[in-house]
Amino acid sequence: MTPLDLAGYLIAGLMTAVALWRMPAALRGDEADRRRRALWGCYAGFAAALWTKTRVVRIGLNDSSVTDLSVLIKHYTATIAILAILSYIVAIYGQYADEGDIPRHVRFARLIQQVAAKASVATLVLLTVLFFTVVDRSVPSDRFVADHAGQWGATLYMSVFYLYLGTASAVCAYQWALATAGAGLRLLRIGLGMMTFAMFIGVGYTVSRTLFLWVSVIDEPSEAFALRFDEITEASQVVLFAFFAVGASVPALGNVRRRAKLWRAQVRLHALWYELMTAFPDQPFDPPASLVRELTRFGTPADLRIDRWAADIADAVEKLRHYAPGTLLDAAREAAGETAEATTTGPERTGPLTEAYWIKAALAAHGAGAAPGDAAAVGNRHATDQDGEVAWLVRVAAAYRTVTAEQARQILESAGAEPSGPADSSEASDSSGPADSSGAPQPSGAAAAKEQTA
Repeated sequence: MTPLDLAGYLIAGLMTAVALWRMPAALRGDEADRRRRALWGCYAGFAAALWTKTRVVRIGLNDSSVTDLSVLIKHYTATIAILAILSYIVAIYGQYADEGDIPRHVRFARLIQQVAAKASVATLVLLTVLFFTVVDRSVPSDRFVADHAGQWGATLYMSVFYLYLGTASAVCAYQWALATAGAGLRLLRIGLGMMTFAMFIGVGYTVSRTLFLWVSVIDEPSEAFALRFDEITEASQVVLFAFFAVGASVPALGNVRRRAKLWRAQVRLHALWYELMTAFPDQPFDPPASLVRELTRFGTPADLRIDRWAADIADAVEKLRHYAPGTLLDAAREAAGETAEATTTGPERTGPLTEAYWIKAALAAHGAGAAPGDAAAVGNRHATDQDGEVAWLVRVAAAYRTVTAEQARQILESAGAEPSGPADSSEASDSSGPADSSGAPQPSGAAAAKEQTA
């Protein structure tokens, strides 16, 4: 296997990976996802075309009952992919108010919209007719352009395809160059720049190959020169698709980082959310489940699930206020201060630890059968938006995992309440419930210091 053959497998795998990655967005149905569906069609079409160019697939198809079948399939799938990317460009750049002056790139996109589908159908029909009539397919070929250099039938056939491919590449290069100049986000600008560069390579690829084929009709080159030219231009196409695949993926890296952040937030919030929802099972939309089950609820987007959990926790805390002693906040704040002194904890952790103590103690009071009463005071939160609220809750959840049932009882006692009986079950749930099963640490040296202080 030559390095070019290996590169062919790698780039086909890369384009396939991009197509699979972007498939979920293509399966949804709103207007924005309709545009993504067109873009995904481009990835999928080019992935199929690239696989037909790999050595094993290429030779297998070319030696089939339809000689050089890989060439026809490659051009079919590439034509469909090009139509998909032109449809995407029209959907993105062709939207503009009809009143007033219409920008040039919008007028251009609308012109493409009028001719793209017809040109694609005409290209497919013409390629099919030429392939089965004028192309010499008496002997299966490995490198179609090199093997058919000097033959007018193959030259005409390839010229039709290259005219379509080169025109589409020029359209994409023009639109993406304009979009790159106006892009405000850095990742978007980088991605569009890489895709623009790829399309310029595509224009050069089609022009050079078309010229080579027609010159070869006049002056047939040597077999070695033809093969060398074919390998060089194929290598440039590998570079083209590498830039295209990576460039198309770069703008989505911001979403990948956000998804990873949301995933980590779910992992960290689950134990706190689970215990509160177990205490108030009517609160969540669905019964609380294990962490693995919650992370695999693919029907709900991660950001929406996090928003629901934050609202669930806030509502549960509001309900707990009616079961907590009126002085519980002062007792929790004092306990957090003593823990901070014993462990040299910074003041930035005292606030989350105070709320964690308050929630754990209020849950113990609720579990012990405390009668509901007036709403007790609870700590003030300083978050100004949803992201800030989630970040605060993540810190509270981290502190909550360090709080034991014994500490909760001590805080309740200092607040003037004395839970008994059911509170023991709370301790049991601490050692065997969801929090511990997801990795809650055992009482630390800070907890021991707190007990000695008490």
